[in-house]
Amino acid sequence: MYTEPIFLSPVFQERIWGGNKLSSLFNYKIPNDSIGEAWVISAHENGPSQILNGPLAGQTLLDAWEKQPQLFNKRTGANEAYPLLVKILDAARDLSVQVHPDDTYAQEVEGQPYGKTECWYVLQAEPDAEIVFGHHAPNQETFATMARQGEWDALLRRISVQAGDFIYVPSGSIHAIGKGIVILETQQSSDITYRVYDYDRTDDQGQKRELHLEASIEVTTAPHQDPKINQTETTVDDLTIKKLVEEQYFTVYHWILDGSVSLNREADFVQLSVINGSAKLILNEQSFSIKKGDHFIIPATVDRYQLVGEAELVVSHP
Repeated sequence: MYTEPIFLSPVFQERIWGGNKLSSLFNYKIPNDSIGEAWVISAHENGPSQILNGPLAGQTLLDAWEKQPQLFNKRTGANEAYPLLVKILDAARDLSVQVHPDDTYAQEVEGQPYGKTECWYVLQAEPDAEIVFGHHAPNQETFATMARQGEWDALLRRISVQAGDFIYVPSGSIHAIGKGIVILETQQSSDITYRVYDYDRTDDQGQKRELHLEASIEVTTAPHQDPKINQTETTVDDLTIKKLVEEQYFTVYHWILDGSVSLNREADFVQLSVINGSAKLILNEQSFSIKKGDHFIIPATVDRYQLVGEAELVVSHP
């Protein structure tokens, strides 16, 4: 019986808009100053996280998902992909304006198992930082016309954000993270992105990045609708639990620990990211130190665990 948490190492992804805040904020050893993403809990083939501890140390989360299905209550013989992907993004510059398809489009057009619904917890934001979320077109035809004509200032909807904000981004939503923002993103395990607009930027070879305007028009929801999410807050022992979103693909929480708490694992497996502070994780008479920047999974083979310390976490499960 596997009785340990599964600690994971980040996979760093260089991006044209990336920076170096993942080093200063989380003490990660990043390979250069253009790191836009750390895939911190990932079983995606484009960047699977490596397991750091226990009998599976040195394997990837993708290996564990495929070879140890009991750790996730994965159905025996099921040919499904690991459902979620957790990232930390450092937007030193504006990200492209983009949109993601739903499951049906991803499966039928891209041959991939999942579309991409995602959500963002803002870890840091510079003064006056903004995101793009949604558009002003009243219908699909108007959206297509304005997008093809490049009427971006009139079309795109911009919103100010600050640390602690939460944004739920269903598939089909036009969006972009603005410069000066660091977020923790929980999403379906998908790497399908359609770029709508990229500010006419060029890479170090002088080439503009590929756009996917027609695919974007096909999958964008019009008119835009802000999703309605029912957030609740509860307290268990010395833990304050805020449920940020509970939707089809994931449930995401913000936890503040100030003391100790004993918890039952409430899903097939639970993903935890420490975004501030430190604590002890105690399970099956074993104790593990956790700190800001650590990411781990409570597997299906662990029924109950305890946290002791002062820490802030973002927690998710399918």
